[in-house]
Amino acid sequence: MSETLWPEPAAELIINCDGGSRGNPGPAAYGCSIQTPDGTEIEALAKTIGVATNNVAEYTAVIEGLRRCMELGARAVHVRSDSKLLIEQLSGRYKVKNPGLKKLHVQAIEIARGFDRVTYEHVRREKNVRADELVNLALDTGL
Repeated sequence: MSETLWPEPAAELIINCDGGSRGNPGPAAYGCSIQTPDGTEIEALAKTIGVATNNVAEYTAVIEGLRRCMELGARAVHVRSDSKLLIEQLSGRYKVKNPGLKKLHVQAIEIARGFDRVTYEHVRREKNVRADELVNLALDTGL
């Protein structure tokens, strides 16, 4: 699912992203709410990714959100996630030890290099409700 509600390119966008699996590993999906700095959602992404771990789904959410922001013409992106591991790894404060995540980490960093600026913020679950809703929508409907 992808629905764009904003026709103009924005210099800066915010990605609220989440990934989840029912079982770990298990059926997995990601969700991203792409917003303008004032909080207006301009696009919602939700998609299943097959059987994967929660962390793979979290990384997939960031990768897909960054790709879409690039397509939308953003020059700067602020990534928000309730996964502390994801944010700390992408910020360079934690090493990526899991071999299955290393490839996804490299992919996310490569995409991020295409922007003038990318910042990362760990948020509490209560501040990431929309992205979580999108994950569950994808898992419940098989999007």
